[in-house]
Amino acid sequence: MSIVIAIIIFSLIITIHEFGHFIAAKSNGVRVNEFAIGMGPAIFKKKKGETLYALRVFPIGGYCAMEGEDKESADGRAFCQKAVWRRMIIVVAGVCMNMILGLVLLMVQTATSDAIVTTTVSKFEEGAVSHETGLEVGDEIIAINGMRIFTSMDMSYKFTNDEDGVYDMVVVRDGNRVSLKNVKLSTAVDEEGNETIHYDFWVEPGKITAGSVVSQAFRQTATDARLIYISIADIIRGKYTLKDMSGPVGIVDSIGDVIESERDEDTGKIDWRGLADSVLSLSSFITINVGIFNLLPLPALDGGRFIFLLIEAIRRKPVPPEREGMVHTIGMAALLLLMVVITVSDITKLV
Repeated sequence: MSIVIAIIIFSLIITIHEFGHFIAAKSNGVRVNEFAIGMGPAIFKKKKGETLYALRVFPIGGYCAMEGEDKESADGRAFCQKAVWRRMIIVVAGVCMNMILGLVLLMVQTATSDAIVTTTVSKFEEGAVSHETGLEVGDEIIAINGMRIFTSMDMSYKFTNDEDGVYDMVVVRDGNRVSLKNVKLSTAVDEEGNETIHYDFWVEPGKITAGSVVSQAFRQTATDARLIYISIADIIRGKYTLKDMSGPVGIVDSIGDVIESERDEDTGKIDWRGLADSVLSLSSFITINVGIFNLLPLPALDGGRFIFLLIEAIRRKPVPPEREGMVHTIGMAALLLLMVVITVSDITKLV
């Protein structure tokens, strides 16, 4: 079941990304030679008009092959013959579709939830340190240690990743912004004898309305997107290593964990509503992750291609195709090598 769910998720994300490029190319008069989902030998293909549509055997990628995309072409409808601003739209369209898909999935997940988890304090435990150091019932937490708080996930991230356990907060109290200094949380000792943060307050549940669903989906999208950039920055700073990253194998394993977490220990039955909610959450995070990662200014990624177009717009002449192609080829080889390393790491964790 994990593999089936993973294939569905990956196929959906890849299809929507490549469809973004496809629809933008068609809208801007670019000739699309092939639209393919998957890689490797074709198991189904059909030509309609000028475009060959193909479904390929390995669901690990896909492409929208445009005329004149990677080499010169005299065709008036070639990608390379179009104005630079049109090519920019086509390049970023895939990322935009990933973000839209993530937003839609989050809307569905939120709309089918019992309530929205807000960032407004509803009550405290007896003797709560957070209450003693400044928080009050009704406070809406909007910033912690200088970071804007969009969702409860942002709060959890800041609380668990702070070094000294002391927080400067900004809250909305009785309609006014109030700054709180040196707020602390209660602590507890885990099974290994380590002191950990203990959440000593609860937050209010939000009502499910059309407006709150849309608002929460946008907030969660912002949270996920920012968390991805923060994680990339942490990897660059050395806080995390490649062992902390996951590829397709790791995602399949995570889906397996999700399935088991929704299985009743006594009956063995799966809570399908809970599983659907978890899969929606994971799918939205992955598609937003794919979109944000593709925006990075790295060769072979959409962000790298956009940088070359930006250089062309500034210089008013394109970078020679053979040079750009060489850069993207090297970048693709590096990404494939990274994927192999991450996959080996994922397999090592399993065994």
